Amino acid sequence: MAATSSLRLILGSSSASRRQILAEMGYSFTLLSADIDEKEIRKEKPEELVVALAHAKADAIMEKLRNNGMMNEILDSQDTTLLITADQVVVHDGVIREKPSTPEEARKFIKGYSKSHAATIGSVLVTNVKSGARKEGWDKAEVYFHKIPDEVVESLIEEGDVFYVAGGLLIEHPLTSPLVEAIVGTIDSVMGLPKSLTEKLIKESLEEP
Repeated sequence: MAATSSLRLILGSSSASRRQILAEMGYSFTLLSADIDEKEIRKEKPEELVVALAHAKADAIMEKLRNNGMMNEILDSQDTTLLITADQVVVHDGVIREKPSTPEEARKFIKGYSKSHAATIGSVLVTNVKSGARKEGWDKAEVYFHKIPDEVVESLIEEGDVFYVAGGLLIEHPLTSPLVEAIVGTIDSVMGLPKSLTEKLIKESLEEP
């Protein structure tokens, strides 16, 4: 489904992967990022954590829209404006992993995936900016790896992209994609924006009276 003139989308994310996935879905959108301290929000269950973080990001962006004058423009428009926020964590050996903050942590994370597997838990939240109505959901995928050589680990850390993704888990990278043995679920879910869930929530939001 492609975007229509009566639908405006805002993607509340600075993630290049999420931008790519939403564009692949045929939508045009505006980008706004949420500047929140994700470590301030804690939940025991990964599903609850990612949904809570998506809500926190939406709250921050709604505040930003009110402060920068865009909210008045949206309220005056006939268009429906939907805000999409998302979050993701990796679960490995029962432990929730967010973005690694040091090279040592990144090294520990990536080496742990060698000849092992990890699950990604990702949330999507669609907020109707005018009404404030929200539709949420989460998706899970699993990634199984072959042996990850030490030189690949060090190259990934040196490049630095691993510090911007949950669990330092990069499956689309040229160094790691040949080492993926299997994916249970969809690659877009692993990359941070499950297409089918996002489409479903957009559709549900447009059906709201």
